[in-house]
Amino acid sequence: MRHTIAEIAAAIGAECAGETGLTITRVAEPEQAGPTDLALAVNPRYADGLARGQARAAMLWPGADWQALGLKAAIFAPRGRLAMAGLTALMDPGPQIALGIHPLSVIDPSAEIGADAAIGPFVTIGAGVTLGTGARVASHVSIAEGATIGRDALILQGARIGARVTIGDRFICQPGAVIGADGFSFVTPEKSGVEEIRETLGQRETIRAQAWARIHSIGAVTIGNDVEIGANACIDRGTIRDTVIGSGTKLDNLVHIGHNVQIGEDCLLCGQVGIAGSARIGNRVVMGGQCGVNDNIFVGDDVICGGATKVFTNAPAGRVLLGYPAVKMETHVEMQKALRRLPRLAAKVADLEKVIQKS
Repeated sequence: MRHTIAEIAAAIGAECAGETGLTITRVAEPEQAGPTDLALAVNPRYADGLARGQARAAMLWPGADWQALGLKAAIFAPRGRLAMAGLTALMDPGPQIALGIHPLSVIDPSAEIGADAAIGPFVTIGAGVTLGTGARVASHVSIAEGATIGRDALILQGARIGARVTIGDRFICQPGAVIGADGFSFVTPEKSGVEEIRETLGQRETIRAQAWARIHSIGAVTIGNDVEIGANACIDRGTIRDTVIGSGTKLDNLVHIGHNVQIGEDCLLCGQVGIAGSARIGNRVVMGGQCGVNDNIFVGDDVICGGATKVFTNAPAGRVLLGYPAVKMETHVEMQKALRRLPRLAAKVADLEKVIQKS
């Protein structure tokens, strides 16, 4: 894709200077940038890389002396990563999926495919599916019966959309994601060992054989607008009511959302987060990689959980959590400081014991 410096600056709402008619063909890091690349140096610490590359233009921090850096043009980004969001959207050509339906795909006659759809090879779309205007579906995707997907969806290779799933507009689904699989829900005829342990917090009267009866998932999954689902993420459908993902929420790769979970709007769940069944997550919640949330609890609005935090009880709105089990971040920091002091404390206790024994 080719854009001038002026066009790029206008598209991302930034200021520019110098030879704004220079044509840019791609974006690169400063050291690897060539004469037609836009070097990304949005922080002064990246300035040295410009001298080692061949860029004539760069995206710089506000107030940078672009001429002293040997550039012919510059774009100034007050908030570098935000500018990168607009820039990468402008420069991303997206997947190459031809308009229309590939002859190697199978579309049920009852499915409704919106205008300007692009459907690649080996796609299967079931009975009663509704696919919105401008949808792009890459190869080997399957969309099961009764699913509804809004306009301008992008569903990439090998994704699986289950039966009766409802998805809003501008949906992005990365390769291999599974939306609408059965929930993991089983029960024993008698009280199970797990139920007993939950009641007694560790005590067991009798250990006996138990067999698991399957509880089928007859609910579905409802997803709002502007949601992105990462590669190999899994969202289970609800047992009776739907599992819900709110508008604007983003799920990273390998995230697992259990049956009946309710996730609010504009949440950010990083890689390998697991949310157990029937948990409720508020709006704008952020969870670092490998966080876990217990079943049937509530995490309030604007909670932030550091990486690998395990939330076993309700979390109030606005709380910042860390650790296993989750505690307030400042408490966790104090606990870790105390742990580091334990060897010295143990040595002091040993010395005191020796003194006492001699007395």
